[in-house]
Formats: sequence, C-alpha cells, structure tokens
Amino acid sequence: MAVIAFDVNGTLLDPQALDPLLGGADVRRRWFSLMLQNAFVGGLTGHYIDYPSAQWAALEMLGLPRDADVIAGMKQLPAYSDVGPALDRLADFTLVALTNSPLKSATTALQNVGIAERFATILSADDVRALKPRAEAYQHVAKSLGVGLAEIRLVAGHGWDVAGALAAGCRAAFVRRPGETLIPFGPQPDVVGDDLVEVAAKIADADG
Repeated sequence: MAVIAFDVNGTLLDPQALDPLLGGADVRRRWFSLMLQNAFVGGLTGHYIDYPSAQWAALEMLGLPRDADVIAGMKQLPAYSDVGPALDRLADFTLVALTNSPLKSATTALQNVGIAERFATILSADDVRALKPRAEAYQHVAKSLGVGLAEIRLVAGHGWDVAGALAAGCRAAFVRRPGETLIPFGPQPDVVGDDLVEVAAKIADADG
C-alpha cells in the first residue's frame, strides 16, 4: 500500500470542541448531520454545495444565528490524543490528508495543531467540486500522487467516507470515533479499531 489518506474533521480533529459554540453535543451532532445532508444532496443532484455553504445552511435549518465563530471554530479544532502516536507508527508510509473542507481552511486547521508537516500533501475534494463520498474525491488523491486507487488506503472515522473509498476502489480503515458506525451495506474495511493507534498498528501489519 503506497498511500494512506486520512480524513481530517472527526478523524484527526475532534469536533467536540464546537459544543460550547453550538449549545451542546446534541446540537453539534444535528448540525453536522444536516451539513452532511446538504452537501450530499448537492452531490446527488448535480448542484455542487461546498462545505462552508452547507455549514451556514445547517445553522439556518436549526434556527441558529449565522455565527462566524462556529465556522472559524472548524479551524481551531484540537487533534485527538491518539493522532501523534498513530502518525509516528505510520511514518514509513506516504501520508496525505483528504478533506471536504476548502484547502486553505484544512491546511490552517492542521497547522494549528502542529501536524500539517506530517503529510506529504493536503488535498481537498472541494478542488474537484466533488465531495467525499463521491468517487472523484478519492480519484483526486490517485491523480495527484500518480498512484492507482488500489494503492490508497483511506483512514476515517465516518462510515460514509469508508463506504465511498471502498466503492471507488481504495482500501479503507475505520476508527470508531464517538457516535460513529460503519454502514452495514456493501464492502467492509479490513481494518477496524477503537482508536487511531490500534488502527495504525493493524495497517502497519497488513500493509507494511
């Protein structure tokens, strides 16, 4: 396996930091779910909706004010405590970050937690106007690095992201982040773990 592509928000970075801005964990989960719904509907209908637009719309759908602090907070999310050790474990692989957020926002967020330099490149599905789980997002990694889809393993804490990567022809690993589960349809990942350190160890054994 030549390339390991990490999802960013909810996999490397912990969205629970937004809870105080959104009024609690339940509201934050509903907001994130509606944000995804907006983005996914755009992808399915052929009307592209970028992540910032989906985020603003989700606030409005919940009857919340268009609070710039919430969107700015996405750039200030802390890294999960298992991220550093996991990246260390996989240092011999080509590591990339693949996000649905705009490239500038994602790069800033990763720089803020001191891990941007750990990746060979940071890629945004926004640049190809096809957000994950669309196949074009994973193809963006393959084209950018000059590898085949089968040489890419996605690591994500979202079942929909894992499903998209597998459908596109990649391999995948799922980390059980709070409240997240695999989708029980279609191909399943060969690596699953309760934290990113466990996932990294299994990837090293399987792909090293």
